[in-house]
Amino acid sequence: MSSFGALLPPHWLREVERWVRDDVPSVDIGGLVVGDAPKTAHLWMKSPGIVAGVPFFNAVFDSLGCSVKWEVAEGDRVDPSGEPTGKVLAAVVTGPACKLLLGERTALNTLSRASGVATAADQAVGVARAHGWHGHVAGTRKTTPGFRIVEKYALLVGGAATHRLDLSTMVMLKDNHIWSAGSITKAVLHAKIAAGFTSKIEVEARTLEEAMEAAAAGADIVMLDNMAPETLKEAAKALKAAFPHVTVEASGGITLETMPQFFSPDVDVISRGSLTQGYECVDFSLKIQKAE
Repeated sequence: MSSFGALLPPHWLREVERWVRDDVPSVDIGGLVVGDAPKTAHLWMKSPGIVAGVPFFNAVFDSLGCSVKWEVAEGDRVDPSGEPTGKVLAAVVTGPACKLLLGERTALNTLSRASGVATAADQAVGVARAHGWHGHVAGTRKTTPGFRIVEKYALLVGGAATHRLDLSTMVMLKDNHIWSAGSITKAVLHAKIAAGFTSKIEVEARTLEEAMEAAAAGADIVMLDNMAPETLKEAAKALKAAFPHVTVEASGGITLETMPQFFSPDVDVISRGSLTQGYECVDFSLKIQKAE
């Protein structure tokens, strides 16, 4: 797979130092207990899923002067349930005992959450491909404040699309924008003044009529929001017939179980906020090895 770690600029990897400071704003009494003797810790993966978040895990321990040797790779699908111990050795971390335990929780929190997003994304994409659907499964902007880059990164590791990365990377005109502007057409025309030719404009539509108005006004993407599956597929077909170049997105309350009901040759994207909001974390633990 692609090395998604190359997406991350060095300044972002240094952000993890803020996370560590947040967890230990003053002193670490536990660090006094264990001391600074060199130790080895094993990272165990204890529930099935996709491994994601390796660059962030590494950055936590790099900032503390520890080293990490991975036994699994970013994007690997791992199932510990078949192991006699019920767990898989994911990595070996070495460094002073106090530093290993200082970085432990921050590193595990990041890795388990990133892996949870990647696992949910992988499951959704797997359903789409199993049904032979051609389109993109995407996350949304329903991310954790301050943790957006990790969750968006993990979507990519899991094989899904990120949708817009943030408020600045694409224009999405929703009901509040449209009501404030006065109409869909007015909202799109105002957006085009600043969007120019480099940013796509998406409009949220609740009916076929709204979708048609958005496309006629120049929207690049039309989101059919909170429609019943058959109603949505009929609207998508009519919209594509009239505006073949428009990207059609389905969204609103779509779950892993109901997603197949929305598959259609006329639907290009299915977005699900639950991929970054309400995902299950993958279980990891870090254990310092006992002295022989």
